[in-house]
Amino acid sequence: MTRSPSSGPRTLSVDIGGSGIKCCVLDADAAMLCERTRFDTPLEAPALDVLARIAALARELPAHERVSVGYPGVVRAGRVITSPNLPHPTWRGLELDRELARACGKPVRSINDADLQGLGAIEGRGVELVITLGTGLGSALFEDGRLGPHLELAHHEFERGCTYNERVGEAARKRAGAQKWQRRVQRAIEQLRVLTTFDRLYVGGGNARRLEFELGDDVRIVSNDTALVGGVRLWALAR
Repeated sequence: MTRSPSSGPRTLSVDIGGSGIKCCVLDADAAMLCERTRFDTPLEAPALDVLARIAALARELPAHERVSVGYPGVVRAGRVITSPNLPHPTWRGLELDRELARACGKPVRSINDADLQGLGAIEGRGVELVITLGTGLGSALFEDGRLGPHLELAHHEFERGCTYNERVGEAARKRAGAQKWQRRVQRAIEQLRVLTTFDRLYVGGGNARRLEFELGDDVRIVSNDTALVGGVRLWALAR
């Protein structure tokens, strides 16, 4: 549902995922000014072609003054360092902020996609961990609202000599079946609890809705729209 915008800059928030790319324009209070739009991620397309498609879509959405991007890999100072879920080689090393700003004609800030979702989900008190269950496992860690250094927990060993991605990612879910996959997620949560001693855990991503086991009082399922909300909060971070 849309409403009258508040005063202040409007943000195009872009969530690039391994299966889909979602876009929405939000006002300064992170209220959506249009329906969320989505298209399938063209995995084999060069990076600049994908950015051109995002820019073309942006021109069809409500007016905005800036762009925020969540990217499924390590992003440092607007540059893509790793790209495990988007295989085209042109993503790695891409100056994402600069190239998308050139395509859109607006200033751009980019960050890891789980970090962006975390910015939209957290309460800003204590140690808060965010994980996303989708193509792989994303993660973001915060303390009193401050984003910590990005850790690619997905590629760390989880169990049986396999990484979190290999045990709880989408491909693993399809191979293992629903019940076995959920037991793995339960074990992953308990291991992450020991690792981070979180006060609260937020679980997002497309597969979060598949969880049927009882979650603790300190664990919460969050909507994927929190990544879009995080796009507004990203501009409040010091750079």
